[in-house]
Amino acid sequence: MSDVPLTHLNEKGEARMVDVSEKPMTARTAIAEGFVGMQPLTLTLIRSGEAAKGDVLATARIAGIMAAKRAHELIPLCHPLAISKASVDFEASEDPCGIHVRAMVRVEGKTGVEMEALTAVSVACLTIYDMLKAVDRGMNFSGIRLTEKTGGRSGTWRVADG
Repeated sequence: MSDVPLTHLNEKGEARMVDVSEKPMTARTAIAEGFVGMQPLTLTLIRSGEAAKGDVLATARIAGIMAAKRAHELIPLCHPLAISKASVDFEASEDPCGIHVRAMVRVEGKTGVEMEALTAVSVACLTIYDMLKAVDRGMNFSGIRLTEKTGGRSGTWRVADG
């Protein structure tokens, strides 16, 4: 456990939104990643563009970007942000079989965009599942995590393994 106080609780232990009004505006970036594991036939459908519901990755990319912009509506006490950039990218993998998902979000603001990047990855993964569940209900998600953040008082942080 850390000795860092929980910023979303007041002195009585009640939930509160953190007051960022005194914080300086800085350029902030967050990168998150995740993985959707699937059967080889499912990956073949994605690559061929022959999934019954359409272009899986294009749809998942749009869903992820939209999710980053709406993270404050989904996560309690999350600040609404005027995001300046959100991107979602994919990389197919044979072993393990699936799709690596990576989201990057930028803002010039008083609070970070970690939750926005994590929400983008999560919703992109869910969208891949939704579009292909008819052929592979056993798809799974793993490794959803923040890999990098820059800006703000705490500066730059990167996950130790890469």
